[in-house]
Amino acid sequence: MIKKLAVWFLCLSLLYTQSISADEKFLSLKKNKTNVRYGPGLDYPIKYVYRKVNLTVRQIDKKENWRRVVFLDNNSGWIHWSQLRPSNSVITIEEKILFKKPSNFSEPFARLEKGRLLVIKKCENDWCNVTTDNYNGWIKVKNIWGSAK
Repeated sequence: MIKKLAVWFLCLSLLYTQSISADEKFLSLKKNKTNVRYGPGLDYPIKYVYRKVNLTVRQIDKKENWRRVVFLDNNSGWIHWSQLRPSNSVITIEEKILFKKPSNFSEPFARLEKGRLLVIKKCENDWCNVTTDNYNGWIKVKNIWGSAK
């Protein structure tokens, strides 16, 4: 009897873990002004407003048309799915170098500070071609926050 309960508990916990990880993914803000709410609905008050298009967020839960997200600074809240899109950006979590080509032997031409938002054009191996402000170049995907796929 105890073995059967242990097996059931193990199966349920594996299913729960899989369902949690299935909800987790990186997204980007679609608009220049996005309301983040305390709960999943328009009846919940606005917790804060983000004013940065393409800002990377990590979805950790979903309920109907609402997504619970976490930002790099650990702020979290609920955003309507219409304000989100598949991730097209990453954020540097430490100072990084932007290169002209996807190689450590390529010419470095910009130093990017921690927290810089980078819009991804394409990725190859461990490198992504990104744009930010007036710069366009290649960056190693190590130590960036977001999905570099």
